Amino acid sequence: MAPATQFELSPAPSDAVSAVVFAPEDSSKLLVSSWDKRVYCYRIESGGAGECLTNTYEHRAPVLDVCFGANDNEAFTASIDRTVSRLDLETGDITALSQHAAPVRRVVYSKDHNILVSTSWDSVLTLHNLSSTSAPIRIPLPAKPHAISSSPSKIVVAMTGRIIHIYDTNAIVKLFASGGTDLKPWQTRESSLRYLTRAVACMPNDAGYATSSIEGRVAVEWFEDTAESQARKYAFKCHRQPAPDGDGDVVYPVHALAFHPIHGTFASGGGDGTVALWDAEAKRRLKQYQKFSNSVAALAFSNDGRYLAVGICPGFETGQEDYTGAGATSILIRELGENEAKGKGTK
Repeated sequence: MAPATQFELSPAPSDAVSAVVFAPEDSSKLLVSSWDKRVYCYRIESGGAGECLTNTYEHRAPVLDVCFGANDNEAFTASIDRTVSRLDLETGDITALSQHAAPVRRVVYSKDHNILVSTSWDSVLTLHNLSSTSAPIRIPLPAKPHAISSSPSKIVVAMTGRIIHIYDTNAIVKLFASGGTDLKPWQTRESSLRYLTRAVACMPNDAGYATSSIEGRVAVEWFEDTAESQARKYAFKCHRQPAPDGDGDVVYPVHALAFHPIHGTFASGGGDGTVALWDAEAKRRLKQYQKFSNSVAALAFSNDGRYLAVGICPGFETGQEDYTGAGATSILIRELGENEAKGKGTK
């Protein structure tokens, strides 16, 4: 069995990383969005050999999120200029799809339904039917959204006030077909975490999701609304370091979560500069990697489970007022060992 290897992509973005995402088909293709107003496209070669950067795509303002669309040449971006855009990775064309009243925080694509969902700090969920030229549908949210994730049948939105809305994607399809404009959540839940939700990630088997908070905790929950299923949910402490004076722990936000597409284990990344692998079913940590030079801002597994991308940049953990990620940002790729991400008892 070949050992795991890791390497940095070069050149890195010139400011903080907001998101990393692998292409749906080609596991060697990676997009990175940044506060430097650009989306970077990298080509990964095993072991880090060869030229990595293939293109950059300039936006008018910092890009807060990016996701792929129906294929490896289509992407969508969320920008601080309040615009949701389609990005043609072949031609470089950037086309505005919709406009929010505040910066757009997240975009997520549902491949099974060809739907794009965006959330903005104007407390609006916007639904884009990419199979039609009809106008997007705007759904008011009860609070400011901070994180969003999709599974084959669900869209999970985490908001201020510990509010979590779960939407059924089939209900969204029916809404488009009927020409309606009102969408009710499939479920409304209160977060299992006491403090602000920082990230959310859906399980690849469509069974549930994980959330993380600014207070060094992660919660794992299941969609099925039965007493037995809900009794399985749990939360745990993580991304904490011993205090320098030996009195308790220094608690860091958990900025990023990502599920392995094959094994169903998940990775977490925090303001303490570490990444950990977890077995959600066995409720145990599988591995913690070495401490990086700065905060872990974003994580993504490739669809074949071979690579883990880690976006590293300074965080706000020290309360610095003159924040900049310039010169301190890096994108690290870990080529996983054969059994590295397998959970306990996985064959």
